[in-house]
Amino acid sequence: MKNLILRAVVKYFAGFIILSALIFIPAGSLKFLNGWLFMGLLFIPMLIMGLVLIFKNPQLLEKRINAKETQSQQKTVLIISGIMFISGFIIAGLNYRFKWYAFPKWVIILGSVIFILSYLMYAEVLRENTYLSRTVEVQENQKVIDTGLYGIVRHPMYSATIFLFLSIPLVLGSLYAFLIFLVYPFALILRIDNEEKVLENELDGYKEYKKKVKYRLFPFIW
Repeated sequence: MKNLILRAVVKYFAGFIILSALIFIPAGSLKFLNGWLFMGLLFIPMLIMGLVLIFKNPQLLEKRINAKETQSQQKTVLIISGIMFISGFIIAGLNYRFKWYAFPKWVIILGSVIFILSYLMYAEVLRENTYLSRTVEVQENQKVIDTGLYGIVRHPMYSATIFLFLSIPLVLGSLYAFLIFLVYPFALILRIDNEEKVLENELDGYKEYKKKVKYRLFPFIW
């Protein structure tokens, strides 16, 4: 347990430092208030969620910390997503420095609300599905979850992350960063396509689950 806590703390602070650098160095100032707003919205709930997992479900925290993708198609998706995040945060910082077009205050407030609600949805998905991993895999004794949010769409975690990630540039106030983050839903389509093939082949009952729950991300849309 001590080793898990240590790795979680190291990863938490490493993420804080790296993300701060990506936002505030391009901004050229620590006075970028939207940057601090985003950091608070991200890392305070992340701390709370980490503490809950340590005491309630350390196995899930372990899986999410140690996850390493093995599927080649998924590695490509992760690379695309990584480039998107790095570029988006840098552009948001530059947007502040050079006074490019910025969203009005009401958009920033709306983005903050969407971010918080999306994080709550993400937390609910973690509560419902203890098999969740950051990689595409079928775990030992894994069962199909078909209740709660999983009774509405097949991939509620991805639904939450779409709202979560698209709200980030709104919080940061950058239109150009928002255009970059629009890459994410398209990258996610590739991930879901590959993931469902793996689940159909390796997870008992998944084919029947697909017939029961028709939609992947959004009811009546897709």
